[in-house]
Amino acid sequence: MMTNIQLAASGGTVGAAQSKCGMCGFKNLCLPQGLNESEMGRLDKIIGRRRRVERDENLCRMEQPFHSLYAVRFGHFKTSRVNHSGQQQITGFQMAGELLGMDAIGSGQHACGVVALEDSEVCEIPFSRLQELFAEVPTLLRHFHRIMSQEIMREQNAMLFLGNMRAEQRFATFLLNLSTRYAARGYSPHSFQLRMSREDIGDYLGLTIESISRLLSRFRASGWIAVDKRELTLLDHPSLEALATGMPAPAAGARPAIMMQAAMA
Repeated sequence: MMTNIQLAASGGTVGAAQSKCGMCGFKNLCLPQGLNESEMGRLDKIIGRRRRVERDENLCRMEQPFHSLYAVRFGHFKTSRVNHSGQQQITGFQMAGELLGMDAIGSGQHACGVVALEDSEVCEIPFSRLQELFAEVPTLLRHFHRIMSQEIMREQNAMLFLGNMRAEQRFATFLLNLSTRYAARGYSPHSFQLRMSREDIGDYLGLTIESISRLLSRFRASGWIAVDKRELTLLDHPSLEALATGMPAPAAGARPAIMMQAAMA
């Protein structure tokens, strides 16, 4: 049986029953986390629509009036804003189960533009109706506060990440972060596709595209990763972790068996 993601990728349609929060494979990462069946049903009723967003299409633009949050149902997005010098700065990459648009809650305008990195789909959640539901479902409000807190911590960590790390540390941390996020979604933490371009990665990390290409070559030559176009495999997780934290890389014999097998494949 094809999954919702496979159906979407093949141009198929997803039935209404399959579109409900309770049927979503990422419900434990998104707003429905911790809700019972009845509460999820009430959340379903306020979701305005499931919106398809094609690759390179804008989901929303900077300074656009805020009306809805968007839960990523499948696909990948990037968020960006224009800095004081008029240059675009990528602020993050989002994937299934994550919320888009929270930056606009305070000001009523989107502080970031959001663009799809591939054909994707979001659930549109009118914020005014969500606020009404908060009063009726305290569990939902508590979980939303946790999501907002995590977003604040993510932004703080990103500032430290860009300000205090060497280029190779930034890149290793970026790859490990992707690994952790894919694992949380039931995907392989070792092999995945880079949905974003090298230029986008460089923009996010504060590095040039040439620096990203050099880091990919260095990591590959060191036996830490394998790269085939956009397909990336983490061969030596412990060494990447050591690099990210500024510690010496462990000896080759300390590598987990699964990493050694991947390196020899």
